[in-house]
Amino acid sequence: MKNSIITEAQIVKAIKEYEGGRELNDICRELGIHKSTFYNWRKKYAGMDSQELKRLKELEEENRKLKHMYAELALDNKMLKDVLSKKF
Repeated sequence: MKNSIITEAQIVKAIKEYEGGRELNDICRELGIHKSTFYNWRKKYAGMDSQELKRLKELEEENRKLKHMYAELALDNKMLKDVLSKKF
C-alpha cells in the first residue's frame, strides 16, 4: 500500500477525469489506490469543484471550533452547578 498524502484537489481532479471517460484502472494505478478507495471518494466528493471543496473545509473547521467552544461551556456550566448544589 502506498503511503502518501493525496490532496482533495487531486481527488476532485481524478473524479473529473473518470467522469470525462478515463479508465478507472489507469487513475487508480497513477494515484496508487484501490478501486474501493476511489469509489468512496466519488461518493463523498462527486459534483464538487475547487471552490465548493474549499468552502466545505472552512465549514468543517468552523464546526470543529464551535463544538470545542460548546464542550468548554458545558463543562463550566456543570462545574458551577456542582459547586452551587453542595451544602456547606
